[in-house]
This record gives sequence, structure tokens and C-alpha cells, in this order.
Amino acid sequence: MDEISTRNFLVKANEIWNSGWFLLTCGDFKTNHFNCMTVSWGGFGTLWNLPIAMVVVRPSRFTFEFINQYNDFSLCAFPGQYRKALNLLGSQSGRDGDKIAASGLTPMAAGKISSPVYREADLMLECRKLYWQDIDPEKFIDKKILEHYPEEDFHRMFLGEIVAIQGEIRKYSSNLI
Repeated sequence: MDEISTRNFLVKANEIWNSGWFLLTCGDFKTNHFNCMTVSWGGFGTLWNLPIAMVVVRPSRFTFEFINQYNDFSLCAFPGQYRKALNLLGSQSGRDGDKIAASGLTPMAAGKISSPVYREADLMLECRKLYWQDIDPEKFIDKKILEHYPEEDFHRMFLGEIVAIQGEIRKYSSNLI
């Protein structure tokens, strides 16, 4: 695993979110108080002259409690062989048992944040939470988006500064060595 500067970070954003997915994890690795969930809605960009990751979490998700309580989160991407683990982590709740152990993934300490990353990941983003905002259905210009909310459980959006990136340099960096 190589360190990748935010300046050289390179992904096909739509592909990695829609097809690859991320494992969003929030909490404190040292105290073993954390939870994760699979996410496929989010983005990367620049805001306030900072490299930003954006994720959305529904209030009904167990991870919602953790991302509100802690000041950071990680986003990890995995090779295709871990798709079954990501499916499990996205469909089961941490309220009901140790879904991380059941997934076979190995949490480990991150370099700059308290939330863990995963040994099996081929991309690890460490993010410091900067801002949150609840999605307001009154502000949808295209009302068809409401079809995603039959339960009216609107997401909360979180913006985090990307403070560290580890990954396979040949896959995720524009600066090949």
C-alpha cells in the first residue's frame, strides 16, 4: 500500500461509487467502538480549498449514530473478490451482532484518524468531518428524486476533508512511480 497525495488521487468517480462501492466506517478503533456500512452514493471534490469526500447516511442506519458522534470517518474500496463481504455489511445491521467479524474483513488502525480502515482494502481514505446538512425534500428541483424516499427517511450529508490516502499507486494515482 502506497501513500497517495490528494493532488495525485485519481478515480473514475461514477464507476467507483456506483459499481465498486465503499465501506464507510466511523468510530474509534482503539476502544473497539465503531460501525460500518456499504455506501454507493457520494462524491469527491474541492470545497473551501480542501480535498473533500461527501457521503450520505439515512437516520435509520446504525452507522448514523457513529458518524454523528465521531469527528472522522474512513472510506475503503476493495478488489472485486470482497463483493460478498460488502453485500453483507450493507444489508445487515451492527445493532444485531458483529457483522464485521462475519464479513471476514480485518479492521486496523488508520494513520491520522480514530476510525479504522481495513487490511483487505486496496484504497483507504481518511477523512476529518467538516460539515453536515440534512437533505431537505422541499429543495428538490426534480421531484422524481422523492422516489428514493418512500419512507421519507431523508439522508444527512457529511463532508469530510481527505487527510490521508493509501492505495495501490498504479490503480489510484496519476503520478506513477
